[in-house]
Amino acid sequence: MALAAGVVTATGPWDSSGQRTAERDRAAALGRVGGTDHGRAPGAPAQPRPAPSAGPVLTGLGGISTVKSAPDGKALAQALTPLLKDPALGTRPAASVVDVTTGRSLYGTDQDAALTPASTTKIATAVAALSAMGADHRLTTRAALEPDTKEVVLVGGGDPTLTAREAAGGWASLRVLADKTAAALAQRGVREVTLSYDTTLYAGTEMHPIGVNPNLAPLSPLMADEGRTNDSTSGPADRVEDPAADAAHRFGDLLKSRGVKATAPGPSKATTRAKTLAAVSSPPLSALVERMLTDSDNDIAEALARQTALASGDRADFAGAGRAISARLRKLGLPLDGSSFKDGSGLDRADRLTPDLLTALLTKAADPAHPELRPALTGLPVAGFTGTLTSRYTDGAAGAVRAKTGTLTGVNTLAGTVVDQDGRLLAFAFMANDTTNPEEAQKALDRAATTLSNCGCR
Repeated sequence: MALAAGVVTATGPWDSSGQRTAERDRAAALGRVGGTDHGRAPGAPAQPRPAPSAGPVLTGLGGISTVKSAPDGKALAQALTPLLKDPALGTRPAASVVDVTTGRSLYGTDQDAALTPASTTKIATAVAALSAMGADHRLTTRAALEPDTKEVVLVGGGDPTLTAREAAGGWASLRVLADKTAAALAQRGVREVTLSYDTTLYAGTEMHPIGVNPNLAPLSPLMADEGRTNDSTSGPADRVEDPAADAAHRFGDLLKSRGVKATAPGPSKATTRAKTLAAVSSPPLSALVERMLTDSDNDIAEALARQTALASGDRADFAGAGRAISARLRKLGLPLDGSSFKDGSGLDRADRLTPDLLTALLTKAADPAHPELRPALTGLPVAGFTGTLTSRYTDGAAGAVRAKTGTLTGVNTLAGTVVDQDGRLLAFAFMANDTTNPEEAQKALDRAATTLSNCGCR
């Protein structure tokens, strides 16, 4: 109980991105308790949408706890084992359930089996990135002027949330960068420039092993709106072939509309003599992590994996990112046996994680000794109303389960936290490979998580 009290004290209001504020806003609007809004960008006006209560989750994470003793492992086994034998989960599903307060394992079946995790990989990416850079780190895009040449170089800083939309929603704005750049050029009496762009922050191939895919753009440290060709902000969408060139062309058009004539942009590299004219920065890393987890955003995940490599002194490519993620997690003392990180998003089928590692990641994120890791929990979708869980759990456990989904052909995974009937916060990971019916497999995993939330299990 002493540790539980420490968790409550150290975590404070859990409001780094306005989540608890959104919770109170929605409660006031609906006359209910509960409802954290992960969909609102930092700095945007609070407009909470109607949603089921999330009170139990928030109580377990940062409220006043009235927990008693931990669930009994045998009782948990009696409740979960029959559910995990559902044929929809294939021949050998694996699972782990841990008491977050004590770190004690309560239930496990093949919990050390290294399986394809799909998007639950993003939990590992989140913890590694937060460990490497800290929750307050920001990613900066800048425009630099080469001396004596009138060449303006748009330098990509690896911010996948940079937007060219009129309503930036609190994210870094290409329009604001153009405003500042045009003003800085005007002060120098410059009205005509040669425009180029610098993508040298990253190394290696831009193409993910899955190839051209609507789930992510080619990997580049310079992109606007994730290279989307429509007005979407999450989910699959057709992408431009060259995100950096697209962003630079947009920037050139914005400069022209502000009285600066710019040539058609081409690739270049800013020299050490280039003077920064203007810069825009992303919201804190905590907000990027939360958006990545809530929306299962693959572009952000791959960017954060490369940023982790850069922060670790490794090469900013797929292999370097995998090495850096492993190194950061190993430094945190997490169980890495059998694990393999081929990307940051989980789209690569060669990724391997174990249920033990997933629950250890979640437990570490709740550790009061590591407050910088909290966004790996607060970004998890809440059952019934945020992100990838919006349409799930509508008939049970809404607001009580907070989890990251993972889905590939033949792969269904779910990992997160749940508050049981006695107020105890549990971390869980359910992993199924070789599934044949994704809808039925998803329902089976949801039933297991719902059972945990309904469990007194004495």
